[in-house]
Amino acid sequence: MNIILGIGTILPFPFYYWLWTYPGTWVSICGKTRNPSMVMAQVSHFLKFLQILSLVATATYPWSWPPPLYFFPLFIFGQFLNFRVYQLLGESGIYYGVRFGKNIPWVTEFPFGYIRDPQYVGSIMSLLACLPWVPFQYIFLWILGYVLMILVESKENSATRAKPIP
Repeated sequence: MNIILGIGTILPFPFYYWLWTYPGTWVSICGKTRNPSMVMAQVSHFLKFLQILSLVATATYPWSWPPPLYFFPLFIFGQFLNFRVYQLLGESGIYYGVRFGKNIPWVTEFPFGYIRDPQYVGSIMSLLACLPWVPFQYIFLWILGYVLMILVESKENSATRAKPIP
């Protein structure tokens, strides 16, 4: 495994871990004029770009077409779950607004209440769909990052939350 591409594959996860564990520090860095969730989203999108670039760099070319039959259902349903979570939670709900002191309403609409951690499940499904082109170890590394974040985020510690944002 190329170490640079491996690092690129797991790049966002230390950032997410740090923000979940020490949200007050991030709120302080963002200051009173910048929305911590919005800034997190911007940094996360850049890290996701580097992550995808790393994955594409590992892909085998030329891509075989048509893909295996499982590709479209896995990829499309995985992306549907991601889209739906974004639609229901919005930027502040996705990007740790609750950890940054925002009041985020509890959502029970599908896929919540039916699929545990639907955004991560959707992302994992989309990654698994790419196995025909991307070496297993990179997909596995990325999925491992999601599993780590599922475990970290399942242990909500209200004592480490940032103070409410006025």
